[in-house]
Amino acid sequence: MPVIAIANPKGGVGKSTLATNLAGALAARGHAVMLGDLDRQQSARQWLGLRPAVAPHIATWEIRGATGQVRPPKGVSHVVIDAPAGLHGKKLDALLQVSDHVLIPLQPSLFDIQATHAFVNELRAHRRADKLRVGLVGMRVKDHTIAQDRLQQYVATLPAPMVATLRDTQNYVHLAAHGLTLWDVAPSRVERDLTQWQPLLAWLDAPAGAAPLAPKTA
Repeated sequence: MPVIAIANPKGGVGKSTLATNLAGALAARGHAVMLGDLDRQQSARQWLGLRPAVAPHIATWEIRGATGQVRPPKGVSHVVIDAPAGLHGKKLDALLQVSDHVLIPLQPSLFDIQATHAFVNELRAHRRADKLRVGLVGMRVKDHTIAQDRLQQYVATLPAPMVATLRDTQNYVHLAAHGLTLWDVAPSRVERDLTQWQPLLAWLDAPAGAAPLAPKTA
């Protein structure tokens, strides 16, 4: 059961947008998907509450016992976890213990770049670094801008690939307001955006042992 964590310690980088649409993409493929929300704001969970019954089903945590322990429901084949901002230490360690992939969304800004650089180094120092596949996802990127050029130059210096660059569009905003994703509407409405997602989905489909994050040496 692949577990895909959407994580970046900086807030406001598009984690919930990436998590909900990834869950929607997997559900549209016929997978039994669970979207787990660890963020205090519970944006992804609220989004699930808006999701129409006719859309491909996406489950949430199953809460068991008086302790409130959360677990994926039976039959789930893929798990997407929307991680909170400020994720470090024991909470980050607990997430990485169960994750196979980590997708790091970032926007083309100096502050996002600085936070992402430190976070990637933290992942490289983790004891499971050789088992984690880590990919970067550019969010709200405007074509042919200086910010886009700087983001590409920066990403080239990191030991993790840029697996997708998603444009700045209101499609995500409008669909989220109805509990929907790019895969829940006519493809002709969002053709350009679906194309931008193909490299990310192909990266996730690669064999489990392909290109893990290189551990940090000395």
